[in-house]
Order: sequence, then structure tokens, then C-alpha cells
Amino acid sequence: MASEKDTYKTIATAGEETMFKEKGSKFFGYAFPVTSEEEIRGQLDTLKKEHYSARHWCYAWQLGKGYERYRVNDDGEPSNSAGAPIYGQIQAFGLTNVLVVVVRYFGGTKLGVGGLIQAYKTSAKMALEASRLITRTIDENFIVQCAYADLNSVMRVVKNEQLKIVGQKMEMDCKIEISVRKKDSDRIFDTFRNLQNIQIRRR
Repeated sequence: MASEKDTYKTIATAGEETMFKEKGSKFFGYAFPVTSEEEIRGQLDTLKKEHYSARHWCYAWQLGKGYERYRVNDDGEPSNSAGAPIYGQIQAFGLTNVLVVVVRYFGGTKLGVGGLIQAYKTSAKMALEASRLITRTIDENFIVQCAYADLNSVMRVVKNEQLKIVGQKMEMDCKIEISVRKKDSDRIFDTFRNLQNIQIRRR
């Protein structure tokens, strides 16, 4: 999906809590920006403490700048009635590095599989609509190494190409870590490699 591009969509910050009601059942929706399964576990643990008397904590997540990994969880609801429709909304919004959780309080009336699918889909959609979506670039980091005498040549490229300096270490020689947008990375790599007395390697 995003593997041919050098951008990806995610959410900037955790969205506002949303609530959807259907036949007495309450569905609380949440969306979180995440980058690891450890973060996901932490968010789920927090919600389970917050909603300790709820019946179900269903969720779906997508991870990776190339949209590589995902998981869905029905948490006791009928198979594919909760996690899949939540994930369907993550896909519909074209997002990654995101966790969407829908917490259900049972209202006494069974909704049936079709009703559950619609309720979880609606709740996930509301949670994502309450979030601020952003597009980020996929970047590669390089380490450029040179003597002090050649630093001007390096900085000229950095300035001309408007490259982002992530870090630098000035000791016996100069080591500068730069961040380069993926689509420009090969060209920038070759530009530095063609400079005299300059070493460059991928981070």
C-alpha cells in the first residue's frame, strides 16, 4: 500500500473519547498514536483499569511506516464482529502507527452479529474522526564523517538540500547524522560519496 510512497498517514495525538449508544449498550471509542506493541499493551492496560466494569475491550492496530503489521481482537464478541470492523476503519482512513479501542458496556439487549459489526464500525469511525490526522515522510538517516577542514563542504550540501541534522559529534573529526526523505536518499547519498575526503554510511 504505502511501500511505493515515502509518506504515511497517522494521528498526531490521542483523540477525544467518543460514545455511541445502541439498544442500551454503550460503545466508548478511543484512538491512540503508537509505534510499538509495548505501547499498545500500555494503552490497553490503562483503559481496562479505567473501564474495569465493561464487558468487552475490542481493538485493532496497524504498525509500521510501510503498513507492515496489524492485529485485530474481538475480546469475547462473536468472531469478526468487532476487531475486523474496527480495523476496516483504520484501513478506510489509510492510517498506520495507530491503535483504535472500542469499550462496550452491555445494555441487556443482544444486537446480533450484524448489529455488532455496525456498532463497532461506527464507534471506530467516530474515534478516528475525533483525532487529528497527519501525513509524515518516511526518512532515512545517514552518518557523514569528515575532518574539520572538510566540514564546509558537508554543510554546503546540508544547506543547499535543506537537510535535517539529527545529531552531531565533534571530536577528533566531525560526525553528523542527517535525516533524508526516502525518495531523495539515493541521490543525497551519492552527492556526499562523490565529495573528496567525505565518508557516508547508512544509519
